[in-house]
Amino acid sequence: MSAEVTTRTGSYGQHTGSTPVDRFGVWLSSLAVRRHGEFTGRRVADLGCGYNASFTRTLLDQASSALLVDLALADDLKRHPRVEAIEGSLADVLPTLESASLDTVLCLSVLEHIWEPQAALIEIRRILAPGGIALLNVPAWRGKWFLELAAFRLGVSPAEEMDDHKCYYDPRDLWPMLVRAGFRPGQIHCKRHKFGLNTFAACRAPREPA
Repeated sequence: MSAEVTTRTGSYGQHTGSTPVDRFGVWLSSLAVRRHGEFTGRRVADLGCGYNASFTRTLLDQASSALLVDLALADDLKRHPRVEAIEGSLADVLPTLESASLDTVLCLSVLEHIWEPQAALIEIRRILAPGGIALLNVPAWRGKWFLELAAFRLGVSPAEEMDDHKCYYDPRDLWPMLVRAGFRPGQIHCKRHKFGLNTFAACRAPREPA
């Protein structure tokens, strides 16, 4: 993966607090993640987790370990005994991770911020252990209008986040990318959620042959 070109100056939540709109969106995403995710005793990764890794914090007493990746991470997360904290871009970090080493991989509201999402999905498939599951959330094209209205006109969401978006994804956009990354069609669950403003995917890696 080549180096990313980005307008970001840090991780989400590092310099500013979340807004009510953001918190509501995160809550809706967490419902889908908890419905499809597997966390107890699992090796979990949260790619682009945000400075405070707010969702994965709630899993630290369940997961056997948590790998957190973002440009910057809170100091207390770096000290947590179950956390491996890696600061850096996904383009730099993903190729360094061990293949088939993680049971549950989260990539929530991240792909829209990177220039090479297909390369990232290929890496996610590579690091997923047999039988493991990857959970992804991305804004849909219908959500573009709402997000830009909230950020640029109403000022209730951070404008810098929207200015860093590279693309939006409906299920028909994301599904073929997941197949090209190596996930089998029968193991991909890809649908609209958040009132059609987002696309969510749960993708399971094949289990090892008996």
